[in-house]
Amino acid sequence: MNSCNGQSGKIQIFTGNSNRELVKKICENLGIEMSKCEVKKFSDGEIQLDIGETARGKDVYIIQSTSSPVNDNLMELLILLDALKRASAGRINVVIPYYGYARQDRKTKAREPITSKLVADLLETAGADRVVAMDLHAGQIQGYFNIPVDHLSAIPYLSNYFEKLVKNSNEDFVVVSPDLGGVTRARTFANRLNLPIAIIEKRRPKPNVSEVMNIIGEIEGKDCILIDDIVDTAGTICQAAKALKDNGAKKVYGCATHAVLSGPAYDRIESSVMEEFVVTDTIKVDEDKLKEKLTQISVAPIFASAIRRINGNTSVSEMFDK
Repeated sequence: MNSCNGQSGKIQIFTGNSNRELVKKICENLGIEMSKCEVKKFSDGEIQLDIGETARGKDVYIIQSTSSPVNDNLMELLILLDALKRASAGRINVVIPYYGYARQDRKTKAREPITSKLVADLLETAGADRVVAMDLHAGQIQGYFNIPVDHLSAIPYLSNYFEKLVKNSNEDFVVVSPDLGGVTRARTFANRLNLPIAIIEKRRPKPNVSEVMNIIGEIEGKDCILIDDIVDTAGTICQAAKALKDNGAKKVYGCATHAVLSGPAYDRIESSVMEEFVVTDTIKVDEDKLKEKLTQISVAPIFASAIRRINGNTSVSEMFDK
């Protein structure tokens, strides 16, 4: 089967401005060129779109992370969707490497919105036939859609990166979840490396008293690998790394799928006790930000493989079977 012409027709890849570098890598993996599409703004800030080739009857993939500026990137995605639907595209698959608003997945207090569900509704209304996402902050977001959702994972690539480190070291390693909510992720990562896990439990003993980090599991005298799905301001991950060192860990490494990296994140990572922090390219990180401790690896091959499989009507989940 030709990499760009499967059972569902010829593949076309479109994107907005959120992460063109990742999309170029995905196209290189697929052996095709990115479709012609220019996204600009009118003088009043409205988004202007110019699609430079026909999409009629094609198997279309719009690849767009809804990262910062979140609302601009989301609107670009919705307008692209609408334009391609009106252009009679055969099938429109929306590939969202980083799904913005995913952390607003439930009500935690009265009169609070569930914005991740609203985003799902907007995507369907605009014309999406399928959604592909990576490491959603909340797995239940898949259930917010009435169309197929393929949920990809960066764990195979992150674990492959650390596999060399673990094999070439004489130290004992342990995988650590920085909170109780990330235990499943940490266990999946640890299973791929045949390592034990530990968990950091954060609790506030009483009001107006600082949080206490209680470590569940053996970390003393061991090298630790912290894993999370999102690193935003990097406060949690850096505090977790310090807690591990304070409790006897030798070296601490960290990794996360989505490098939101807002506010003081870069400085916190560089000044932290971590030896290295590894992220993927679901969100664009400027080259000058990749300093001594911050490393970025590409997950473009995962997305390219998923697109091939969707286009050829073969299983996507088999990609992650071990």
